[in-house]
Amino acid sequence: MRDTPDSIAELLQSRLDDLTRAERQLAHTILDNYPMSGMGSITTVAQAADVSSPTVARMVQKLGFKGFPDFQNALRAELEAKISGPITKHESWAEQAPDGHILNRFTEAVIGNIRQSLGQIDMQMFDQACDLLADQDRTINVVGGRITHALAEYFYMHMQMIRAGVVNFHSNSNTWPHYLLDIKPGDVLVIFDVRRYENSTLKLAEMAREQGAEIILFTDQWRSPIHRLARASFNSRIVVPSAWDSNVVTLLLLETIISAVRERNWDQTRPRMEKLEEMFNQTRFFRKFT
Repeated sequence: MRDTPDSIAELLQSRLDDLTRAERQLAHTILDNYPMSGMGSITTVAQAADVSSPTVARMVQKLGFKGFPDFQNALRAELEAKISGPITKHESWAEQAPDGHILNRFTEAVIGNIRQSLGQIDMQMFDQACDLLADQDRTINVVGGRITHALAEYFYMHMQMIRAGVVNFHSNSNTWPHYLLDIKPGDVLVIFDVRRYENSTLKLAEMAREQGAEIILFTDQWRSPIHRLARASFNSRIVVPSAWDSNVVTLLLLETIISAVRERNWDQTRPRMEKLEEMFNQTRFFRKFT
């Protein structure tokens, strides 16, 4: 069995340049509907990618697996982790928790998540996403899920200070068709979707894409199915010694993107922020100590 902390999806992406043409074709087929695309028989997986069964066997061995059954066992373990709820995750950590204080263990896990997540980022994709968000001819629409709506609201608040034309979708999905009415070709839809992916969010992405929206996705290491529709997809590692997943990596990416967009739009952003501060002064919203 391979000795790597990465998911198989990350491993496939990092090893694409080492694969033959047929093996790359197979890898892309698996990634398109990951992880379920790798759960059939070796013959079924080969036929779906239009390659031979020996090609499947050779590729999984290149990835460090003893054979196809070993590869599928790893996929099943990832799938189980992908759908597990807070109670299941807590019990798993309680059994395997290493020695040491929780503060140190948690911090080490987060630092590892940051390193591995940033190592997988396509810098060209990152810059293109920032360019889309800075383009004031495009309206930015932001939507989150049951937990990630807090990240969506944080991102919306900062982007709305930087530029005009930013819309935050209400968390109730039954109101989303109202927002879809105003999405034009070229507008941007920023979506947050992590494991236990929400069906309503996927449907929203499909409908927005049909209207010509450019989708920027923030998801986890296993990737929301929305990634197939996204212009840019940021996959953050989220596992920590907790019953809940960590949003630290996603928040790091958000704050970096906010900073990058602010720099791109500074000539327009500065007077906008000065006007906002003037309004705060008029309303005496904040306490002054001088």
